Amino acid sequence: MGKRDDLIAQYADDLRNKCGMTPDMDLLTKVTIGCGPSIYNADSATVAATQQGELDTVKNNFLVKKLGLSDGPQLMDAINAVLDTYGRSERNKYRAVVYYMLVKHFGKEAVYA
Repeated sequence: MGKRDDLIAQYADDLRNKCGMTPDMDLLTKVTIGCGPSIYNADSATVAATQQGELDTVKNNFLVKKLGLSDGPQLMDAINAVLDTYGRSERNKYRAVVYYMLVKHFGKEAVYA
């Protein structure tokens, strides 16, 4: 197993144990690959949930550009709901896990088909 496989296993563990979800491993793998090299960098691999600029980046670059959603307050509501599910006190909120939950939230699995 390579480093990416190890990270995907870690993300799946977070989804199971911290988010109470059974991960769709195929979709999780595709979302992780879609994150590109950012998953290997300690800073970019996680979402800084307390920084508004970071949340805006998730909204604009992922939800609007990648998933093709229309901008509006529902996007930030969804991000906050996902962060609540992950656990606000959880120090490391992995970007791939947050993105995976957002894909599921909006039913946009077809983007990764």
